[in-house]
Parts: sequence; C-alpha cells; structure tokens
Amino acid sequence: MTLTRTQIREYDRRAMDGAETATATFGIGCFWGPDAQFGAMDGVVRTRVGYAGGTKIDPTYHALGDHTEVFQVEFDPDTIPYRDLLNQVFDSHNPQHQTRKTQYQNIVFAATEDQRAVLDDFLTTRGLTADGIGTRIERLSRFYPAEDYHQKYKPRSVSSFMDAFEAAGYGDDELRESAIAARLNGYAAGHDVAVAEELPAPDRGTV
Repeated sequence: MTLTRTQIREYDRRAMDGAETATATFGIGCFWGPDAQFGAMDGVVRTRVGYAGGTKIDPTYHALGDHTEVFQVEFDPDTIPYRDLLNQVFDSHNPQHQTRKTQYQNIVFAATEDQRAVLDDFLTTRGLTADGIGTRIERLSRFYPAEDYHQKYKPRSVSSFMDAFEAAGYGDDELRESAIAARLNGYAAGHDVAVAEELPAPDRGTV
C-alpha cells in the first residue's frame, strides 16, 4: 500500500476536526496487541500505550514498579459507545482469571462516573460484579505514556510507512497521537481495516 505525506497530514487533520472524543483505558496483557486491535475498530480515533494503576512516579518499561501495561483509546461515542469497547475488552480476556504478574494484569479503568455506571450495568448483564471477578476495576488516577518504541509498534517495522511519516515531518510524539497511525497499526497487525479506502486521494504530483 502506497502512503504519502499529504495523505497522512490530511487524514489526521480531518480526525482533529471531527467529532468530540472520549477516552477509555484498559489493560489486558501485553499492550502491543490490543493497541493494534482497538486501533482497527471503527469509531476509535487514536490510541496510545502506557503504564497505570500503580504508585511509582514516572515508571518505565524496565523500572515499572507496581504499574500495569495499559492502552488508551480515544473514541467517538456517537460511532462506538463505551459499552461496545467493554464488550471487546471482556471478549478478549477471561474476567474470572487474573495473572499474578502486575505488569500484565487485566484491568478496566473508569475515568468518569458515567463510565463507571455503564461498566456496572454491563457487568450485571453478564451476570458479573466488580467484586466477584479477577479483573481489576479502578478509577484512573494517572496515565504514563510508554517509551516511543512501544507506540504504534507494528508500523515501526514497515519502512515505507515510517518513511512517509518522516516525510510528513512527524516525530515520535506526532506518530503516537496520529489517527492514521492507529489505523495502520491495526492494518499491519493483520486486522480487517480498509485503510486504502479511507485515505484521502493524494494530490497529483505530491508524495
């Protein structure tokens, strides 16, 4: 698939000008996989990975402390409700099981009272309760973005994609927050994403 700097800039400009988004944060094991999985979902605008749930200040991958690997999703609630994200999360792990290693534990962070209300109702419909499952249910206090090499992990191994982002003037921060990078992450991981059809038509003579 051919990708140009013009397409990258235009796609992300449209995403910035689009509908108001909400943010959800989850942990279901190593964050690379779900970051790509959720980036492929319609209605998800951008994603990022990081650390949360612990007390250590400024955790890093090699000095994680008591934090958990998590992924954060910015989504358009009119296109994909929070409840649909919960469906995907709970279909992607066994809520009755919890790994002992804090780094990879299953966790759902309720960022707002509304999210907690939806979560409680969601659990009830599945015959579950927050106190009766292995998955941790917590209020998000702080999210620490992971190191740059963890962000958009799959596209980083595709030289043509990275060349296009470099040509567009994107550094690591811009790549992490890029809407098209989130879609490409899902595409590169093998998820069903019609990225080519979503891209703006390139202007003639541009790269």
